[in-house]
Amino acid sequence: MTTVGILGASGYAGAELLRLLARHPQLQVAWASGESSVGQAVAERYPGLAAAFPSLAFCSQDEGLDKGADVLFTALPHGRSATLADRMAAAAGLVVDLAADFRLHDPAAWTAWYGGAHPAPGQLGAWPYGLPELHRDQLPGARRVAVPGCYPTAALLALAPLLRAGLVEPGGIVIDAKSGVSGAGRSPADPSLFSQADENVSPYAAGSHRHTPEIEQELASIAGRPVAVTFVPHLVPMTRGILATCYARLAGGATSEDSRACYQAAYEPEPFVDVLAPGRWPRTRAVATTNRVHVAAVTDRRTGRAVAAAAIDNLVKGAAGQAVQCANLALGLVETAGLDLVPPGP
Repeated sequence: MTTVGILGASGYAGAELLRLLARHPQLQVAWASGESSVGQAVAERYPGLAAAFPSLAFCSQDEGLDKGADVLFTALPHGRSATLADRMAAAAGLVVDLAADFRLHDPAAWTAWYGGAHPAPGQLGAWPYGLPELHRDQLPGARRVAVPGCYPTAALLALAPLLRAGLVEPGGIVIDAKSGVSGAGRSPADPSLFSQADENVSPYAAGSHRHTPEIEQELASIAGRPVAVTFVPHLVPMTRGILATCYARLAGGATSEDSRACYQAAYEPEPFVDVLAPGRWPRTRAVATTNRVHVAAVTDRRTGRAVAAAAIDNLVKGAAGQAVQCANLALGLVETAGLDLVPPGP
């Protein structure tokens, strides 16, 4: 059995890691840290995990790193993992980071979007970007992986096949995305309080969201030239889920049939991506609590644009599930191990 340690296990993404790893046939949680919850039983903070972890309690970050593990998942606030890079490498054979610390390749981009100098600039670009559907060849045998953000996961899976196939132009892309309140994390914040979020929909961080450079970096890699996108996220009154609806200028005479064929070719071998039938569109409820992705696209010949959409669960495929998927690939395990999940009922 392969041992696992989790840094930042007391937050939503960390709790999702615990939930998924509880059913993993080859990965076993040895310890879980939570700086604000040291000594507290996991079952007390998350009663739903009581049966899976009846005696596990949160330890401190230092205690966990001193213990070490075969695999280390980190779900710490942005910027924290980079300060621990050397200690994490010494503590585990495989490090899978769910934060933004190693997603970007350009130190200047980190400074511009996250503020301040990056704590480990020499490691930027050295961690594979853990979106298996785009970078599967970089993951087997990897010793460190940077898991993508939730919004980039949805937007990239909607747009990448169309851009790679030359069906859309790289300029003028607009991404309109909606997310549930769990995307804001467990720490209380006014916009995500029930009385503020319920029966309310609002855009936020328009033109300044930190996931923007991630999306642009990956799309530029596909396009072979710099790409700038208009990205507007919205907070909607649901607990989990992301729906990204993307608009891009058509290249040439691309049709809806071309778009669907492009998706089929890109995603037919992918175990977690479902290309929806014509006339059907992604819904967050259909992928909730799972690692699945639903995608669909059409071309609007009247306006000369493609409309592409993807739905994911922000805590699973957008965070913990993708991390486990990447770990499976890095370790040479079955890619779907521990991720055979089904959505809830009505």
